[in-house]
Amino acid sequence: MSTVDAPDDRADTGHPAPPCLEVTEGREATVGGLRVRRSLPRRGRRTVGAWCFADHMGPADVTENGGPDIGPHPHIGLQTVTWLLDGQMLHRDSLGSEQVIKPGQLNLMTSGHAVSHAEEDTGHHRGILEGIQLWTALPESTRHGAADFEHHTELPKAELDGGTGIATVLIGDFADLASPARHDTPLVGVDLDLRGPATVPLRPDWEYALVVLRGAVAVNGQPLEPGRLGYLGEGRDQLPLEVREPTRVMLLGGEPFPEPIVMWWNFVGRDRAEIDAAYDSWARMDDRFGRVESSLPLIPAKPPHWRRPGDSR
Repeated sequence: MSTVDAPDDRADTGHPAPPCLEVTEGREATVGGLRVRRSLPRRGRRTVGAWCFADHMGPADVTENGGPDIGPHPHIGLQTVTWLLDGQMLHRDSLGSEQVIKPGQLNLMTSGHAVSHAEEDTGHHRGILEGIQLWTALPESTRHGAADFEHHTELPKAELDGGTGIATVLIGDFADLASPARHDTPLVGVDLDLRGPATVPLRPDWEYALVVLRGAVAVNGQPLEPGRLGYLGEGRDQLPLEVREPTRVMLLGGEPFPEPIVMWWNFVGRDRAEIDAAYDSWARMDDRFGRVESSLPLIPAKPPHWRRPGDSR
């Protein structure tokens, strides 16, 4: 995360809008050994429900000993939601978790007050790696709690419009399906695997967005392609999607997140003082973030730009 993605000079919310298709350009970045297309947050669109981050990673060629290469790094105030379209990846964290994730499976890590983790090659997979890394902002009621990790091998699926697509519910509730994954605010994340036009049920009291991973969709004739965020606003009970080619798209939605947040690097807080405290703990390597059993080097952080040289807290 950087100030290119979202300002960190003030706490802010997502500013839900009426029904629309607001298309914003993502940003290409490199995370570890992977090229990513970051579509959330963007300036002016910090959250969609509690969703506050979306990186489409790959597709990239990886080997048994060279893949994501994302060394140990810290988090506060968020959940990481990892979903793969292709390939395999190994998750390690300061809770002692060590879990390979494959397509169709979900890794969900809740940072609470503090956690650290790494994303590595598996030691045996060679081929293409592609997926999406998502974050949700934790509410006040759980953001200071204990860290946790879940791995789900089976998720609920539903057929759309008599065979035009399959919806896989990663997290939350969709139609009459409920994911077993933990969620701390009312929200939903759905992988839509589409082969033709489809109508997707929505909740009018929630806001939604689309992140296209493969192919393309159109809403009311307006196209949406990979690398962009399609914000849909709130107030819809269904969404017709125009599809002319095989397409994979993430539907993200939820109750508008009411708590103003500040995002900097890997931290989601409420003010700069919280960010400063987390940065200081990571820079000192005190006990707050624990240790990750990884051969990859720790990822350092530069001091927040608002800190004066030599400033210590």
